Amino acid sequence: MSTILEKISAIESEMARTQKNKATSAHLGLLKAKLAKLRRELISPKGGGGGTGEAGFEVAKTGDARVGFVGFPSVGGGLRIHNVDHCARMHQVQGAKIQLLDLPGIIEGAKDGKGRGRQVIAVARTCNLIFMVLDCLKPLGHKKLLEHELEGFGIRLNKKPPNIYYKRKDKGGINLNSMVPQSELDTDLVKTILSEYKIHNADITLRYDATSDDLIDVIEGNRIYIPCIYLLNKIDQISIEELDVIYKIPHCVPISAHHHWNFDDLLELMWEYLRLQRIYTKPKGQLPDYNSPVVLHNERTSIEDFCNKLHRSIAKEFKYALVWGSSVKHQPQKVGIDHVLNDEDVVQIVKKV
Repeated sequence: MSTILEKISAIESEMARTQKNKATSAHLGLLKAKLAKLRRELISPKGGGGGTGEAGFEVAKTGDARVGFVGFPSVGGGLRIHNVDHCARMHQVQGAKIQLLDLPGIIEGAKDGKGRGRQVIAVARTCNLIFMVLDCLKPLGHKKLLEHELEGFGIRLNKKPPNIYYKRKDKGGINLNSMVPQSELDTDLVKTILSEYKIHNADITLRYDATSDDLIDVIEGNRIYIPCIYLLNKIDQISIEELDVIYKIPHCVPISAHHHWNFDDLLELMWEYLRLQRIYTKPKGQLPDYNSPVVLHNERTSIEDFCNKLHRSIAKEFKYALVWGSSVKHQPQKVGIDHVLNDEDVVQIVKKV
């Protein structure tokens, strides 16, 4: 492990020394690719994964979604929502079961294995949403450090996967197409990065002005894209003017864990960022079951997704569905298996006889 860390340190030092310009872009691209490969070895070390090695630390994923608290040690100041203590608790939010997971504090260098960093971040990769707990007296410095630790472990916060088409081939060389002008990537730089991965035949289409980091993320293929809400804690210790400034930070909710201030706003934003769909079932001749929604993660949830969540066999026996709710004009409306549902729709499945 130390050999990998030494190599990572040497590459990071060389990148820091190298001036960024057109002449050095290929060299920097090569270094970034080498760094990504080394970091992959840290994420998935030979002989086992990185999330279960600590007794009593890894927690089974249950409920409809998992939210993980991430922060430096002691910054939470007693942050718990409805008695969420160390480890995990289930919290009912708008009918969905949300598992809140309070992860041990991250220290600088966590991505390189300091403290229990690798185990903590490996569990963070399994979350549907991350709450990053920051001290509002020094939020941006802590935010940058924590993001750096998570990024080093392949977690991308509040980002979408790069809009790059990439496919390896057996022959034909590197075929690069750009749909918009590129400020960083050109054929030479793309070939340099791919050569580090021993890839000499591939089709690549850049659908936006992409960076070498974006291309490397696509080639690596192990990045996790997770929404994040920044919890700026200890607002009871700052002025109203300072609070006004903090509110302008994107994806942020100012709170006071000690006084339980602003938890309602936090829960509201959590629901928005999880983007869950609650679909209610209605057996024939009965009232809808509003107490136990079927919760799905897709923003575009089809009847087929709904059927598969109930049981894999239902889609094969599907004839049509009756739907009540905002996704249909008539109440009820007869729809096919491709119909896209909205949150809180009611569905009755009719099977083939």
